[in-house]
Amino acid sequence: MEKLSFARVGENMYHEKLENGLNVFVFPKPDFQKGYAFFAANYGGMDMRFCLDREWHDTPAGVAHYLEHKMFDTKEGNALQDLAANGASPNAFTSNDITGYYFDSTEKFEENLRILLSFVSVPWFTQESVDKERGIIGQEIGMIEDDPNWKCYMNLMKALFQHHPIRVSVAGSVESIAQITPETLYACHRAFYDPANMVLCVAGPVDPERICAVAREILPKEAGPIAAKDYGEKESAQAAQRYIEERMEVSAPIFQLGWKGDPKVNGEDRLRQELVGGLALEALLGNSSPLYARLYREGLINQEFGYSYESSFGCAFLAADGESRDPEAVRMAVAEEAARIGREGIGPELWERVKKGVYGNRVRGLNSFESLCVGQAQAFFAGYDFLRFADLFDAITKKEAEELIAGWVTEERTALSVVRAKEEGQ
Repeated sequence: MEKLSFARVGENMYHEKLENGLNVFVFPKPDFQKGYAFFAANYGGMDMRFCLDREWHDTPAGVAHYLEHKMFDTKEGNALQDLAANGASPNAFTSNDITGYYFDSTEKFEENLRILLSFVSVPWFTQESVDKERGIIGQEIGMIEDDPNWKCYMNLMKALFQHHPIRVSVAGSVESIAQITPETLYACHRAFYDPANMVLCVAGPVDPERICAVAREILPKEAGPIAAKDYGEKESAQAAQRYIEERMEVSAPIFQLGWKGDPKVNGEDRLRQELVGGLALEALLGNSSPLYARLYREGLINQEFGYSYESSFGCAFLAADGESRDPEAVRMAVAEEAARIGREGIGPELWERVKKGVYGNRVRGLNSFESLCVGQAQAFFAGYDFLRFADLFDAITKKEAEELIAGWVTEERTALSVVRAKEEGQ
C-alpha cells in the first residue's frame, strides 16, 4: 500500500489499487471516533450514451439517478434500514458525472462497510419496485421543476451549451423516466458499477489494510469491461444563446449569469484551471472586489449573490447568481469590469488578499471527512489527487487569472438566464 504525504496541509493518504481494479484511498484519523466511507462510480446524469461490448446504448435521461434510488433495495429488504439499525447515517447522491453512496458511524464501522460494498455491487430490481419508484421520482421531478432557482440554472445550461448533456437534468423528466425498465438499470449497472470504474474513500480511526481486506472479501475478484462514454461533438466557444427567460412565482427577479469556458482534459491541468477559475471569480466578483461593492451599493445585488467555477468532462464555465431588480445591468457591469481588468490588470493588494482567502477556505474544508473523501473521489476520476492543490497554489500567477477573465468573460461566451414574476392574468 502506497503512502502519500501532503506536508503543506498536514495530511497523509494511503492508496492501493486492488486486483479487481478498484482504487482505495484511506485517510487515517486515529484521534477521532467517527468514520466516514464513500463508494462512488464514475457514472453520472450526463452519461446517457455509451458503448459496451462493441454495442452502443442510448439511455433515457435520469437513469443514473433512478439507479441510485433503486440500489438500496436488496433481496433481504433495504440497505438504508440495515445501516441505520447499525447506528450509521447513510445516504447517496447523483451529479452530472458521479454517483456516490456513503455513511458515517462511530460503531460497527467495518460491518457497515460490508453492507455498503455489498448492496452497491449486487443489484436487485423487480418490475414492481421499479414501477413504484417511478411515481416517487416523478414527484421529485415535479418539485424541482417548480423551484425557480433550479429552473433558472437549467435554463442557463441550455443557453450556454448547444448539445452537451450537461443541458439535461440529472433527474430526467417524467417522460424520460417512463422509459426506464429493470433491464435498463441492470445494463447501466453492468456498464459502470464495475470495481475498475469505482473508487472507495475512507476517513476516520481505521486501518488502511483492513479497509482493503474488506473490499477484497466483498467485491468481485476481477474487473469486467468498462463502458466508453460519448458526449457528442465538441462544443464551440460561443454560448448557444444570449438570453433566456421564464415566468414563475417569485417575489423578485432571479438570475443565473454564465460564461462558457475552454475545458481541460483530465489531469493536473484540470485542477490548475479550477484553481485559476476560482481565483479569477474572487478577483472579479468576490465581496472584496470593486465590482461587488459597486453592485451592492447600487442595489443591483443583495446578500443572496453567489458565484462558482464548474467543470465536467467536455465543458467548463463560470457562473454568478442571485436576485436583482435589473439582471441585464449586472451583466453589463461584469462585462465592463472584465474589460477594465483586461486593460489594467488585477490590483496587487486585491490579488494577495484573494489568494490568502481562497487557500484558507480550501484548507479549512479539509476538516470535513466528507470533503476529503468526496473531493478525492471526484479528483481521481478527473485524473489527479485532491490534495495536490496545495502544491500548485503558490505557482498560480495573477496573469493566469487575468487571462482567464479576458478570454472567458466576453460577449460571445456570455449567457443570461432570468426568472421573473408571473404577470397579472397568467
